[in-house]
Amino acid sequence: MKPLIVKVGGAFIGDADAARLLLDVIRQLANKRPVVLVHGGGPIVEQWMQALKLKTVKIDGLRVTTQEQMPYIVGALAGTANKQLVAQAIAVGMNPVGLALTDGAMVRCQAMDAKYGAVGSVSPNQATLLTVLLSENFLPVISSIGADEGGNLLNVNADQAATVIAQLLHGELLLLSDVPGVLDADKRLLAELYPSQIARLIEQQVIRDGMVVKVEAAMTAASSIGQPVTIASWKEPEALLRLIDNQSAGTRIYPE
Repeated sequence: MKPLIVKVGGAFIGDADAARLLLDVIRQLANKRPVVLVHGGGPIVEQWMQALKLKTVKIDGLRVTTQEQMPYIVGALAGTANKQLVAQAIAVGMNPVGLALTDGAMVRCQAMDAKYGAVGSVSPNQATLLTVLLSENFLPVISSIGADEGGNLLNVNADQAATVIAQLLHGELLLLSDVPGVLDADKRLLAELYPSQIARLIEQQVIRDGMVVKVEAAMTAASSIGQPVTIASWKEPEALLRLIDNQSAGTRIYPE
């Protein structure tokens, strides 16, 4: 069965009860198919930035990462956020391994436009490490910190990181946020969406604000891996068990 790549954000990591419930569901999923967890950690980074009185700047939704800030962002994402998730996975009886995009040559990483600072883009490279871990029933927990060929650490968007891991393992991608999926004008969950429908719903402002960003990220991911991507909620983890039977667990976004 195809591996399931689950992307979670930082808001989830800070909610210990929600994390325990979701990771218990992931444990059940992992009994049926290989699972990889990829995470961001924006809220944790924000806490560190505020504590250190460092300014946060975003361009097109991407955090500008200065060389001054990079050690703290690495510490927040590859350290605090990653090890919190690892510890929470241990608490539900799983056998996690904390990793970053830097490890095992799993991706190639290079700096993006200089205006973003130490921010990288990634492409798939070597699946050996993850394949070995999954074959031995470990749960890889991957933070979105990469490094270029010169050894420079780079901050990578977690959605992009998860997409590349899905490409690498030819896996199914599940993007989790704090919403159950995409809703129609009557606030009913849409089980599946195609790009033409999405364009119409955005034009009608049924899909708006932050959901536009999520849906466009899912469309990009679906196109790059050539298969549907699911948007679902970490607040409703029991719904994810439907994935065991290949049923919809939120909104399935199809590629062109």
